[in-house]
Amino acid sequence: MDIDAIIRGISIWALPVVLAVVLHEVAHGWVADRLGDNTARFMGRLTLNPIKHIDPFGTVLIPILLIVAGSPFLFGYAKPVPVDFRKLRHPKRDMVWVALAGPLTNLLLALASTLLLALTVNMPHSAVWVAEPLALMCQASIIINLVLFIFNLLPLPPLDGGRVAVGLLPAPMAYQLARLEPYGFIIIVGLLLLGVLGAVVGPLVMGGSHLLINLAIQ
Repeated sequence: MDIDAIIRGISIWALPVVLAVVLHEVAHGWVADRLGDNTARFMGRLTLNPIKHIDPFGTVLIPILLIVAGSPFLFGYAKPVPVDFRKLRHPKRDMVWVALAGPLTNLLLALASTLLLALTVNMPHSAVWVAEPLALMCQASIIINLVLFIFNLLPLPPLDGGRVAVGLLPAPMAYQLARLEPYGFIIIVGLLLLGVLGAVVGPLVMGGSHLLINLAIQ
């Protein structure tokens, strides 16, 4: 086990992972607040303070284990921001916007990281001491945000894509899909162990990240 490589990996990935998962959750709460549900604001979760959002397992342990294992891309999550869909002014419609807010924030972060990466490429050679680590962090940010964007849009409750589907489907189909929520994570773990999710999400993430990184460095 190369300790130096692990420390280097953590130093590159730590900030992008924390920003990606924290802003994902804050976006959910902020949109819910704008649409009538002040639960997240009342509980102090509409803040960029990572301590309020960090989940020891999902934000810290899982990413570190993936770095140690040499995973080509990381995954993580923060403590979910509480949303009371009953308080939304138009619960079925507004649930869709609240659910989309997180993944769309990750997409915007991936695009912003692409722009910042392009700027680092054009930094003068004398600034290589800051340009090189910043470029690596931008690439890490592109990857983790694409992972969260694509993974969370899978149409399976309790993922954001599942809630979007419940909000858009006709009532009978929405009801049947919503009934899967208590078993959603079990299904997700099963699909991960079977390699199904990796086969679906992996190529999309790697293809999308290569496209954005190549656009930035050209």
